[in-house]
Amino acid sequence: MSHSNDIPLVFEGILTSGPKAHFLGSHCPSCDVYQFPAQEICPECLGETQEADMGRRATIHSVTTIRTRAPLGLPSPYSVAYVDMEEVPYRMFALLDPKEAGNYHIGQEVELSVGPLGVNNDNQPCRRPYFSPRS
Repeated sequence: MSHSNDIPLVFEGILTSGPKAHFLGSHCPSCDVYQFPAQEICPECLGETQEADMGRRATIHSVTTIRTRAPLGLPSPYSVAYVDMEEVPYRMFALLDPKEAGNYHIGQEVELSVGPLGVNNDNQPCRRPYFSPRS
């Protein structure tokens, strides 16, 4: 029997490992800008960046539910949102837990989950990060 952690991430290097994964991004110490996914060069000042833990908790800034056929084997309907990360000043576009599609609202607190969801660009099963309602 295959364990879900045996399924590769949709993109390597975007999360820390372990049961309570965090997003990995970059931070520019010169101008204090965060980026996700990580960039080697800051897009604002062109300075060198450092790896940054972006955290795992966020608040929904805006949200919508898409009810047409989803790409990459995602279930339909699905919800996406701009979320404001709690640990660093960064607004991220994110997938929300499809089991809760249509049940999200602005201001809702969410937390990173990772699980098998859809396929990657090679049409292979993959694990994806998504936000779930915070309990």
